[in-house]
Amino acid sequence: MNRRHHHGKHHKKENGNGKYIAGIIISVLVIIAALAAAAWVLTDGFGGPGEEADAGRQSSGTQPGGADAEGPGENADDNADASGGDESAGPQPDETDARIQELLDAMTLEEKVCQLFMITPEALTGVDTVTQAGQMTKDAYNEYPVGGLIYFSKNLTGPDQTRTMLANTQQYAQQRTGLPVFLSVDEEGGQVARVGRNPAFGVEKIGNMSDVGAAGDTQEAYRIGTVIGAYLKDLGFNMDAAPDTDVLTNPQNEVVKYRSFGSDPQLVADMAAAELKGLNEQGIIGMYKHFPGHGGTTADSHEGYVYVDDTRDELENGAFVPFKDGIENDIRVIMVSHIACPNVTGDNTPATLSETLITGILREDLGFDGMVITDALNMGAITEQYGSANAAVTALNAGADMLLMPADFHSAYQGVLDAVADGMLSEERIDESVGRILRVKLTM
Repeated sequence: MNRRHHHGKHHKKENGNGKYIAGIIISVLVIIAALAAAAWVLTDGFGGPGEEADAGRQSSGTQPGGADAEGPGENADDNADASGGDESAGPQPDETDARIQELLDAMTLEEKVCQLFMITPEALTGVDTVTQAGQMTKDAYNEYPVGGLIYFSKNLTGPDQTRTMLANTQQYAQQRTGLPVFLSVDEEGGQVARVGRNPAFGVEKIGNMSDVGAAGDTQEAYRIGTVIGAYLKDLGFNMDAAPDTDVLTNPQNEVVKYRSFGSDPQLVADMAAAELKGLNEQGIIGMYKHFPGHGGTTADSHEGYVYVDDTRDELENGAFVPFKDGIENDIRVIMVSHIACPNVTGDNTPATLSETLITGILREDLGFDGMVITDALNMGAITEQYGSANAAVTALNAGADMLLMPADFHSAYQGVLDAVADGMLSEERIDESVGRILRVKLTM
């Protein structure tokens, strides 16, 4: 009995010692695990800060497009470093920069210069009126892989025809460059609606933006953006030259009288932001136009020279307001017009060709580093004074990125190449603009 009691006491003592030792071991293991986890975080997975960037660069390959055209980190299990850890956050800025540099490095100078142009399908193919995209379009695009194509009423005869034409064109672009091509149209609603004014498409007919602005209903502006964006996306477009962000300061203005939301700069800013949000939510890239503002003019830049008398202060408090608002909200594209501002620049140079207005004011003073597209370079305000090659080179030197519809595409294209060869235009300047274009395309 006493022996059994003594044995029981001894057994309890052994159990107590065992639990004590086990507790120490567990505590040590927890501390080791915590230290290891901290070291993992501090060293980016024991690989060091440079290894992640190297892995991302290696995973992207060297050719444009391909399986990783949408950015690194698509297969997080196979390549955790390239994913940046949180897939939902998307590519980080440095990853996008690295991807853009890879694409630029893989392009020839000729391919880069092609990316600078948005032209009509007729300018690409040489056909009088293009309503389909077959072998001729494919061959032409393979030779001149332009950054964008813009379509007009004559190109769009019905929903099925338009869908097929645009789908084929997009396929040719992806096969040629591994990148999307901008497929754009002027679809503002009201009097500028290439699709909406054609009954064959059966879409809602949108009224004038002047009426929408007069009602002061930003929700209606948003709804309009959503409606237009939805039917453009359904047809295969990915870009719309809208909304019009001109502030109507001249009652005699007939060019944007019904296209502008009104004469109150902040109202125009609010309406434009709402419409752009609707477009963007449907997958359509919109653009603010026509910087520095067409609302104070009387003449039409389609016909010839146009100017506004506004001083810099007047522009800051009027026409610039919607653009400044958009820039603060990270808009991606701004269209620059052919309007001269002699009281700002001291000369009669159209804004599209003015380094003061594009680089000095729009980029440096207002802080816009997105894509600048010119208004159509075949308009009278340009063609009366400048040849296609000269206009293209001057616009690029002024700070523009994408050249819309030069009167003679082939002359403009060759003119840019010649300017690089002659040292009038640097390849670094070309890379800068193509980089901005690629940045927009990588968000599509």
